[in-house]
Amino acid sequence: MLKYTVNSLIEWKDESESTSIERVLWMDEELVYVIDVNKNSAPYLRSTADIDSALINGRAVIKEDDTLAVILKEEDIPEKHKKMRDNAWKVIKDMVACEPEIFESHFRRKAVREASAFHNISELWVFEYLKRYWKRGKTPNALIPDYRNCGGKGKERKAGNAKRGRPRKYQDINGEGVNVTEDIKRIFRIAVNKYYYTTAKNSLTLTYELMRKEYFTDGFKEENGVKIPVIKPQSEIPSFGQFRYWFEKERSIKKEITSRYSNKKFLKQYRAITGSALSGVMQPGTFEIDCQVGDVYLVSRFNRNWVIGRPAIYAVIDKFSRMICGIYIGLESGSYTGAMMALLNATMNKVEYCKQYGIEIEEKDWPVHYLPETIIADRGELEGGNIENLINMLNIKVQNTPPYRADLKSAVERFFGLTNERVKPFLPGSVDLDGRERGDKDYRLKAKLDLYQFTQIMIKCILYHNNYYHLDYYKRDEMMVEDDVPCIPIELWNWGIANRGGTLRSISEDIVKLALMPSDTAVVTEKGIKYKDMYYASSNMLKNDVFANARTNGRWRVKISYDPRNMNCIYVCGDNPKEYEKCFLIESSTRYKDKAIEEIEYLLAVERMQKEKSKDSVAQAKTKLIAEIEDIVKQADEDYKRETSTAESDRQRVKNIRGNRKIEKTARRAEEAFKLGNNEGDYDSSVFNEEDFEEGMNTLQLLFKRQKEVLKGEEDNNS
Repeated sequence: MLKYTVNSLIEWKDESESTSIERVLWMDEELVYVIDVNKNSAPYLRSTADIDSALINGRAVIKEDDTLAVILKEEDIPEKHKKMRDNAWKVIKDMVACEPEIFESHFRRKAVREASAFHNISELWVFEYLKRYWKRGKTPNALIPDYRNCGGKGKERKAGNAKRGRPRKYQDINGEGVNVTEDIKRIFRIAVNKYYYTTAKNSLTLTYELMRKEYFTDGFKEENGVKIPVIKPQSEIPSFGQFRYWFEKERSIKKEITSRYSNKKFLKQYRAITGSALSGVMQPGTFEIDCQVGDVYLVSRFNRNWVIGRPAIYAVIDKFSRMICGIYIGLESGSYTGAMMALLNATMNKVEYCKQYGIEIEEKDWPVHYLPETIIADRGELEGGNIENLINMLNIKVQNTPPYRADLKSAVERFFGLTNERVKPFLPGSVDLDGRERGDKDYRLKAKLDLYQFTQIMIKCILYHNNYYHLDYYKRDEMMVEDDVPCIPIELWNWGIANRGGTLRSISEDIVKLALMPSDTAVVTEKGIKYKDMYYASSNMLKNDVFANARTNGRWRVKISYDPRNMNCIYVCGDNPKEYEKCFLIESSTRYKDKAIEEIEYLLAVERMQKEKSKDSVAQAKTKLIAEIEDIVKQADEDYKRETSTAESDRQRVKNIRGNRKIEKTARRAEEAFKLGNNEGDYDSSVFNEEDFEEGMNTLQLLFKRQKEVLKGEEDNNS
């Protein structure tokens, strides 16, 4: 087995521990031509026996890291540099093919002289091309000029006597300025921590002014008993531009948001989004529950003049399939009772439940009547002593999310948003946030729907959502794709219930990969590095808040290389061709694991086609939904016109909303109360005689009359 080959780098050590590095240019069984890559010398001979002995004794080692090799793809090389490379290669390509004669000085001297005369360049340049070719790996790209190494990009220049940076425009007024030394940078950091990274939320300009007042002064002067700092002139202090430059250079988005606002805000709005809503969920059984106040005012079924306020909507949704499993529409906002009703509804037979609201469905339309294994809530309804029964008696795991982290219940929160988009434009009495200016008509007076009718609308929305709504952003896993499961909640639910298992050259492996792998452009986003719907990340990028910066400052493009046979990882190229960051698929993109790029592109094309195919059926279903909503609203409008009296003014209708709501709530509680056992011991209504009934009605009429007198008296007092 060969220990070294042509192009190998051999590092020699002498007794003084100084080293020299030689590249093998040509070899046979006895002799080896090498060149010292660190010296301006010509190739020379060594014996294979000497090299073998040195390698055995440790006086020489094979150097694996080839830092001199030039690895550049054609598309990355400027045209000017290509032209310079090609011209140099024309000069030496015939000479370097004459091995090993070219390594002998008398043959090389003659060849260099002839090439110099033929190409009309100096002999020194010809010899320089040869040495550069041999030292850098014996490839034509070794002749590319090193302009890419010029300058100090990314390196900080040391402060000297000369002023760094762009000269000031008005030097005769402001002076030349000063360099930012380590002491000044320390003051910058102290000032930023003291005045900027605080809950006072000072601007950067104010931070600079406060820093100048405290750290760049020449004593104090007293005016009217007040000590006033005397600040130094602009010529003796760093400018605001210099301060802002160093601030941006050392800026930490995470520290800025957490110190000026809160860690909660950073986690909610600025953190990198590399997770998935389906993380850890492999089958139906993990439910999310939440409550939202509906954006519509309702009227009472007992008296449509009574506006009872906005309903509380409780929804229970399966995290795996996005199936709406339970619903409760009532007036118990943010209470354990409302959450309990929604959970109860999740266990009910939905055919019978829909019958209560005059809606005929089949079992297959809403086949959910189960308790979950785990339920996720937001520390509101499912926190406190009442939850112990849910845990101990029903063996349900309860997970409460931290405060202000609604994004941890994204499925149910998104359902509320979709519901508003679907029904709000068609509902009378809907909340108009732009319609409360003086002189505008009170939108509460447009209320016509009662609780029963609003529940009908919500059931229609749920049936549409469960059976027809296409989840555009749902990422199916490998098994789902194999079974071609549509991204529709009921299809995902049913599937989940049913299925839930060389002349030899020494070049490092990484260089070979970078040289052979195709390259493309990806986008750095808040969710990771996106390439063809796949997201990648690395621990270093997460540590440096790269994705948080993308969310805050906007996305940007990066160049990547990848292995088309397996897309588990990509390589993000740096400014230097040898610099790269290896990134791996994040959890939300695991369906692409171990897949070739062709398979992934085909999958994405099929999914786009499926989405287009479903548009007609979805549009038809949505049209049906709109028609049904409009029919219910029309019925509500007819009921309103038939039952609403003109005796009461608009002011009187909305005057006692709280009282009307209380009456409606009391009636709802009586209707929804749990009744156990039989009704044999209940009182029979027949025991009340007609006289008692008339007496009760007279009392109620007196109560209404007294209420109207009080309201009229209040109006007279106001006038």
